[in-house]
Amino acid sequence: MRVLTFLGAAGTVTGSKFLLEHDQQRILLDCGLFQGEARWRRRNWDPFPVDPASLDAVVLTHAHLDHCGYLPSLVRQGFHGPVICTPGTADVAAIVLRDAAHLQMEDAQHARAGGYSRHDPPQPLFDTEDAERAIRLFRPADGRTELGAAAVTLHRAGHILGSAFAELEIDGRRLLVSGDLGRQEHPLLRPPEPPPAVDTVLVESTYGDRHHQPLDHAQLGRLISTTAERGGVVLMPAFAIDRTAVLLHELAGLMRTDLIPRLPVYVNSPMALAALNVYRAAVTNKSPELRPEILGGPDPFDPGTLRLVHSVEESMRISDPGRPAIVISASGMATGGRVLYHLARLLPGKRNTVILPGFQVPGTRGRALLDGARSIKIHGRYIPVRAQVVGLSEFSAHADSDELIDWLSAAPSAPETVYVVHGEDHARAELARRIQDELEWTAVTPSHLERVRF
Repeated sequence: MRVLTFLGAAGTVTGSKFLLEHDQQRILLDCGLFQGEARWRRRNWDPFPVDPASLDAVVLTHAHLDHCGYLPSLVRQGFHGPVICTPGTADVAAIVLRDAAHLQMEDAQHARAGGYSRHDPPQPLFDTEDAERAIRLFRPADGRTELGAAAVTLHRAGHILGSAFAELEIDGRRLLVSGDLGRQEHPLLRPPEPPPAVDTVLVESTYGDRHHQPLDHAQLGRLISTTAERGGVVLMPAFAIDRTAVLLHELAGLMRTDLIPRLPVYVNSPMALAALNVYRAAVTNKSPELRPEILGGPDPFDPGTLRLVHSVEESMRISDPGRPAIVISASGMATGGRVLYHLARLLPGKRNTVILPGFQVPGTRGRALLDGARSIKIHGRYIPVRAQVVGLSEFSAHADSDELIDWLSAAPSAPETVYVVHGEDHARAELARRIQDELEWTAVTPSHLERVRF
């Protein structure tokens, strides 16, 4: 009997984990951290529902934390099997997991010093040793990979470098897990491949109830220029993976067309710098994942004023540059990292602008800012919010509702069931409705820990 259990991303937009069981075989599809509200984050500390040592393999669709970040904790609990992913995901996920372990340990240290943790003493969910053990399990794969009685094939998803959707074949049945799907008009990456014919689909729904508007380059230019004219700093809390590269590409275009002044652009995130090296290597090697138009020209990631911040000392010196500048720093939802120091220094100043270029999960500081919070808590203290705050979902690397429907409709035949996952409840419900009404397919929004046969 084939059984699929939804261990995450069911009722929330994070924590993607889907357990496939058949006879004596167990395969975990994605291994993400829960993020956002405390009720979700607490689930990261729950014992894994089955013995991690009993898992035959983990398949990763891509390297974002909500799809791969639980892997070191799984290893700490006994998992020791192969982790199947694309070569690009292996490169990027190694960066993500090392950074996540560093932040886990740093946050525990802050909580210990400040006395504001519920745990006594505060402990990280995992540490650097767990992350390194997880990284050593990566088995980069191109094409089809045999996993005992099962086989997995990874297809280009166009979300971030290395991202894929997974096609799993077992006992004559086919299951497709979308991971996160990219956009047709991603400025750097080619769009997702069309889906193959399968029996069951798990599809993400981050923007399942929304439509992206085209980015208004002139409007963004005016926002940055106005901030500079009043002597302020533009702070962009950005996902280190892909989003930083996309923002640099956009800023380069704005400066080359004189839509913004030649401001210094600081990238202050060790993970973003490491990821930028991977993206630059992909350009140099002419990766087939990249759009051909960004190859062969000037550096697509350097506006000409790029300043890469490596050390903690440099980071502290530019926590408030003191003159008009653009600062890009992680994390993208302001959940941790160096961006917190920038926010603590810049949010109280009316001259400054914070641009949130992407989805903000409920319960994160980024979402609080987007929702108009007058103060936010950083390292145990409340910081007043007087800076201008602007959300730009146009930078999202997720397919919107129309793009998800278009991608699904490109399948050669209708699946028996589509399970709508990885979205807030209203987004999942709306995408499921569209799938049922427009495609006339069976669409279901599963609940957490629900088990189904397929």
